[in-house]
Amino acid sequence: MKQRAIFILPLIVFCIIGFYLAKGLTLDPKKMPSMLDGKPVPTFSLPPIKGRDNNGFSQNHLLDKVALVNIFGSWCVACRIEHPFLMQLSELSNTPIHGINWREENPDSGPEWLKRHGDPYEFVGDDPRSKAAIAFGVTGAPETFLVDQEGIIRYKHVGPLDLQTWRGILWPLIQKLSHKNIPRGTL
Repeated sequence: MKQRAIFILPLIVFCIIGFYLAKGLTLDPKKMPSMLDGKPVPTFSLPPIKGRDNNGFSQNHLLDKVALVNIFGSWCVACRIEHPFLMQLSELSNTPIHGINWREENPDSGPEWLKRHGDPYEFVGDDPRSKAAIAFGVTGAPETFLVDQEGIIRYKHVGPLDLQTWRGILWPLIQKLSHKNIPRGTL
């Protein structure tokens, strides 16, 4: 009987490990859970990027209206892919988009990039030392957070935003959070 258990025990352990590995293969790596979902936006206050005539960006700008917070950098290849859609979104949607310019080595890089490619942001803060990014739990750029009118984070999107994500996830959430039907425009 003991000899039989010696052969069965490794098989049972192998099956248990195989089950968890197989389950892990079905998960979507882009759907990273946010520890801040359902929690208030962290406290932050960022100076404006060069060339902007606003006072920077802080959690106080995220009250009274559903908004998007987009983490970007001029060094970020995926941000370049996402940027034309953000420009389109800023023109066709009445949902404000705010930006956090993250980890620029040269303080002129972010402003020059926005000047060259367009500026979809209502408020933009400069975050060279990652203080706000760390507070938001950012793992890479781009990441976008949907914040309700009470300053509560309702959704985190990892990777470039696109029309499919907008129509399938963000727009329905924005409508629900806004408690009214917002004109859709052509998006």
